[in-house]
Amino acid sequence: MMKKLNVFTVLCVLPFFAVFLLLPVGACNQSNSKAKRENVQTSSSKRAKAIFAGGCFWCMEKPFDQVEGVISTVSGYTGGNKNNPTYKEVSAGTTGHTEAIQIEFDPSKVDYSKLLEVYWVNVDPTKNDRQFCDVGTQYRPEIFPTDASQRQKAEASLKEITKSKSFKEPIVVDITDASTFYPAEDYHQDYYEKNPIRYKYYRHNCGRDARLKELWGENAGGKH
Repeated sequence: MMKKLNVFTVLCVLPFFAVFLLLPVGACNQSNSKAKRENVQTSSSKRAKAIFAGGCFWCMEKPFDQVEGVISTVSGYTGGNKNNPTYKEVSAGTTGHTEAIQIEFDPSKVDYSKLLEVYWVNVDPTKNDRQFCDVGTQYRPEIFPTDASQRQKAEASLKEITKSKSFKEPIVVDITDASTFYPAEDYHQDYYEKNPIRYKYYRHNCGRDARLKELWGENAGGKH
Protein backbone atom coordinates (compact mmCIF):
# COMPACT_ATOMS: atom_id res chain seq x y z
CA MET A 1 0.00 0.00 0.00
CA MET A 2 2.66 2.49 -1.00
CA LYS A 3 0.05 5.14 -1.77
CA LYS A 4 -0.97 5.15 1.85
CA LEU A 5 2.56 6.07 2.82
CA ASN A 6 2.63 8.86 0.25
CA VAL A 7 -0.60 10.32 1.60
CA PHE A 8 0.67 10.19 5.15
CA THR A 9 3.97 11.79 4.20
CA VAL A 10 2.03 14.78 2.90
CA LEU A 11 -0.14 14.89 6.00
CA CYS A 12 2.88 14.96 8.27
CA VAL A 13 3.85 18.38 6.97
CA LEU A 14 0.44 19.96 7.26
CA PRO A 15 0.63 22.43 10.18
CA PHE A 16 -3.06 22.12 10.95
CA PHE A 17 -2.68 18.47 11.84
CA ALA A 18 0.73 18.65 13.44
CA VAL A 19 -0.65 18.35 16.92
CA PHE A 20 -2.35 15.09 15.99
CA LEU A 21 0.48 13.60 14.03
CA LEU A 22 2.97 14.21 16.78
CA LEU A 23 1.05 11.81 19.00
CA PRO A 24 2.75 8.41 19.27
CA VAL A 25 1.04 5.45 17.65
CA GLY A 26 0.35 4.07 21.10
CA ALA A 27 -1.51 7.21 22.20
CA CYS A 28 -4.84 5.47 21.75
CA ASN A 29 -4.18 2.65 24.16
CA GLN A 30 -7.77 2.61 25.35
CA SER A 31 -8.90 0.77 22.24
CA ASN A 32 -12.57 0.18 21.51
CA SER A 33 -11.81 -2.78 19.26
CA LYS A 34 -14.39 -5.53 19.12
CA ALA A 35 -12.00 -7.98 20.72
CA LYS A 36 -11.92 -5.85 23.86
CA ARG A 37 -15.62 -4.98 23.94
CA GLU A 38 -16.90 -8.54 23.52
CA ASN A 39 -16.98 -11.09 26.31
CA VAL A 40 -13.66 -12.88 25.93
CA GLN A 41 -15.13 -15.88 27.73
CA THR A 42 -17.19 -16.88 24.69
CA SER A 43 -16.77 -20.64 24.42
CA SER A 44 -14.78 -22.05 21.51
CA SER A 45 -17.87 -23.98 20.38
CA LYS A 46 -19.54 -20.65 19.67
CA ARG A 47 -16.69 -19.26 17.60
CA ALA A 48 -16.18 -19.43 13.85
CA LYS A 49 -13.83 -17.68 11.43
CA ALA A 50 -14.33 -15.89 8.14
CA ILE A 51 -11.71 -14.44 5.81
CA PHE A 52 -12.33 -11.61 3.34
CA ALA A 53 -10.07 -9.48 1.16
CA GLY A 54 -11.23 -6.05 0.10
CA GLY A 55 -8.21 -3.89 -0.55
CA CYS A 56 -6.66 -1.97 2.33
CA PHE A 57 -7.15 -4.09 5.42
CA TRP A 58 -7.21 -0.97 7.61
CA CYS A 59 -10.50 -0.07 5.98
CA MET A 60 -12.05 -3.52 6.29
CA GLU A 61 -11.71 -3.93 10.05
CA LYS A 62 -14.09 -1.21 11.25
CA PRO A 63 -17.25 -2.21 9.34
CA PHE A 64 -17.04 -5.73 10.74
CA ASP A 65 -16.03 -4.64 14.23
CA GLN A 66 -19.37 -2.87 14.45
CA VAL A 67 -21.43 -5.97 13.64
CA GLU A 68 -23.12 -7.55 16.66
CA GLY A 69 -21.72 -11.04 17.14
CA VAL A 70 -18.29 -10.29 15.74
CA ILE A 71 -15.69 -11.05 18.40
CA SER A 72 -12.51 -9.81 16.74
CA THR A 73 -10.92 -8.79 13.44
CA VAL A 74 -7.28 -9.30 12.47
CA SER A 75 -5.51 -7.74 9.50
CA GLY A 76 -3.21 -10.03 7.56
CA TYR A 77 -2.20 -11.74 4.35
CA THR A 78 -3.50 -14.82 2.54
CA GLY A 79 -3.97 -16.45 -0.84
CA GLY A 80 -0.33 -16.51 -1.86
CA ASN A 81 2.70 -18.78 -1.88
CA LYS A 82 5.11 -17.14 0.57
CA ASN A 83 5.33 -18.41 4.14
CA ASN A 84 5.24 -15.74 6.85
CA PRO A 85 5.23 -12.80 4.45
CA THR A 86 6.01 -9.28 5.60
CA TYR A 87 4.11 -6.14 4.68
CA LYS A 88 7.00 -5.02 2.50
CA GLU A 89 6.97 -8.30 0.58
CA VAL A 90 3.21 -8.36 0.09
CA SER A 91 3.00 -4.71 -0.95
CA ALA A 92 5.66 -5.38 -3.59
CA GLY A 93 3.17 -7.71 -5.29
CA THR A 94 5.51 -10.70 -5.60
CA THR A 95 4.05 -13.13 -3.02
CA GLY A 96 0.63 -13.86 -4.51
CA HIS A 97 -0.91 -12.82 -1.20
CA THR A 98 -3.62 -10.22 -0.84
CA GLU A 99 -4.32 -8.00 2.13
CA ALA A 100 -7.21 -9.55 4.05
CA ILE A 101 -8.94 -9.70 7.40
CA GLN A 102 -9.78 -12.71 9.52
CA ILE A 103 -13.00 -12.34 11.47
CA GLU A 104 -13.84 -14.36 14.54
CA PHE A 105 -17.57 -14.40 15.20
CA ASP A 106 -20.30 -16.07 17.21
CA PRO A 107 -22.56 -17.88 14.70
CA SER A 108 -25.37 -17.95 17.26
CA LYS A 109 -25.46 -14.14 17.08
CA VAL A 110 -24.55 -13.41 13.47
CA ASP A 111 -24.78 -15.62 10.40
CA TYR A 112 -22.07 -15.80 7.78
CA SER A 113 -24.63 -14.53 5.26
CA LYS A 114 -24.81 -11.26 7.21
CA LEU A 115 -21.03 -10.94 7.05
CA LEU A 116 -21.25 -11.38 3.29
CA GLU A 117 -23.76 -8.52 3.11
CA VAL A 118 -21.34 -6.29 4.97
CA TYR A 119 -18.48 -7.43 2.76
CA TRP A 120 -20.10 -6.55 -0.56
CA VAL A 121 -20.94 -2.94 0.28
CA ASN A 122 -17.33 -2.34 1.36
CA VAL A 123 -15.61 -3.39 -1.88
CA ASP A 124 -15.56 -2.54 -5.56
CA PRO A 125 -16.45 -5.96 -7.00
CA THR A 126 -15.71 -4.87 -10.57
CA LYS A 127 -11.94 -4.72 -10.03
CA ASN A 128 -9.74 -7.76 -9.40
CA ASP A 129 -6.36 -6.08 -9.79
CA ARG A 130 -6.85 -3.10 -7.50
CA GLN A 131 -9.15 -1.49 -4.96
CA PHE A 132 -9.62 2.26 -5.17
CA CYS A 133 -6.19 3.99 -5.17
CA ASP A 134 -4.26 0.81 -4.29
CA VAL A 135 -3.12 -0.92 -7.47
CA GLY A 136 -2.04 -4.54 -7.79
CA THR A 137 -3.40 -8.02 -7.15
CA GLN A 138 -2.14 -7.73 -3.57
CA TYR A 139 -5.25 -5.56 -3.05
CA ARG A 140 -7.68 -7.75 -4.95
CA PRO A 141 -11.12 -8.43 -3.46
CA GLU A 142 -11.65 -12.12 -2.72
CA ILE A 143 -13.78 -14.32 -0.48
CA PHE A 144 -12.06 -17.19 1.34
CA PRO A 145 -14.67 -19.61 2.78
CA THR A 146 -13.37 -21.79 5.60
CA ASP A 147 -15.79 -24.70 5.07
CA ALA A 148 -18.40 -26.10 2.68
CA SER A 149 -21.25 -24.19 4.28
CA GLN A 150 -19.46 -20.86 3.89
CA ARG A 151 -18.63 -21.65 0.27
CA GLN A 152 -22.26 -22.45 -0.51
CA LYS A 153 -23.42 -19.20 1.07
CA ALA A 154 -20.68 -17.22 -0.67
CA GLU A 155 -21.59 -18.63 -4.07
CA ALA A 156 -25.28 -17.94 -3.47
CA SER A 157 -24.45 -14.40 -2.40
CA LEU A 158 -22.33 -13.82 -5.50
CA LYS A 159 -25.16 -15.02 -7.74
CA GLU A 160 -27.63 -12.76 -5.99
CA ILE A 161 -25.38 -9.71 -6.27
CA THR A 162 -24.71 -10.46 -9.94
CA LYS A 163 -28.44 -10.73 -10.59
CA SER A 164 -29.54 -7.70 -8.61
CA LYS A 165 -26.84 -5.17 -9.48
CA SER A 166 -26.29 -3.84 -12.97
CA PHE A 167 -22.84 -2.33 -12.81
CA LYS A 168 -21.18 -1.02 -15.96
CA GLU A 169 -18.53 -3.71 -15.55
CA PRO A 170 -18.92 -7.40 -14.57
CA ILE A 171 -18.41 -8.61 -11.02
CA VAL A 172 -15.01 -10.31 -10.83
CA VAL A 173 -14.63 -11.31 -7.18
CA ASP A 174 -13.22 -14.83 -6.80
CA ILE A 175 -14.26 -17.35 -4.18
CA THR A 176 -11.27 -19.42 -3.08
CA ASP A 177 -11.06 -21.98 -0.30
CA ALA A 178 -9.23 -20.53 2.68
CA SER A 179 -5.56 -21.35 3.12
CA THR A 180 -3.08 -20.18 5.75
CA PHE A 181 -3.82 -16.71 7.09
CA TYR A 182 -0.79 -14.75 8.27
CA PRO A 183 -1.49 -11.91 10.73
CA ALA A 184 0.07 -8.61 9.72
CA GLU A 185 2.50 -6.65 11.84
CA ASP A 186 1.17 -5.17 15.08
CA TYR A 187 1.11 -1.59 13.82
CA HIS A 188 -1.49 -2.55 11.22
CA GLN A 189 -3.94 -3.94 13.78
CA ASP A 190 -6.87 -1.66 14.79
CA TYR A 191 -5.27 1.08 12.70
CA TYR A 192 -8.49 3.08 12.50
CA GLU A 193 -8.48 3.40 16.30
CA LYS A 194 -4.78 3.98 16.83
CA ASN A 195 -4.50 6.59 14.06
CA PRO A 196 -8.02 7.99 13.49
CA ILE A 197 -6.97 11.19 11.71
CA ARG A 198 -4.63 9.44 9.29
CA TYR A 199 -7.20 6.70 8.74
CA LYS A 200 -9.95 9.15 7.78
CA TYR A 201 -7.68 11.07 5.42
CA TYR A 202 -6.44 7.90 3.80
CA ARG A 203 -10.02 6.76 3.11
CA HIS A 204 -10.92 10.15 1.69
CA ASN A 205 -7.81 10.68 -0.42
CA CYS A 206 -7.97 7.14 -1.76
CA GLY A 207 -11.49 7.81 -3.08
CA ARG A 208 -12.85 4.78 -1.26
CA ASP A 209 -16.03 6.28 0.12
CA ALA A 210 -16.89 8.14 -3.07
CA ARG A 211 -16.55 4.98 -5.16
CA LEU A 212 -18.51 2.87 -2.70
CA LYS A 213 -21.37 5.37 -2.76
CA GLU A 214 -21.30 5.37 -6.55
CA LEU A 215 -21.62 1.58 -6.55
CA TRP A 216 -23.89 0.90 -3.58
CA GLY A 217 -25.78 4.12 -2.97
CA GLU A 218 -27.03 4.67 0.57
CA ASN A 219 -25.94 1.16 1.60
CA ALA A 220 -22.31 1.92 0.82
CA GLY A 221 -19.75 0.95 3.40
CA GLY A 222 -22.09 0.61 6.34
CA LYS A 223 -20.50 2.33 9.31
CA HIS A 224 -16.93 3.18 8.37
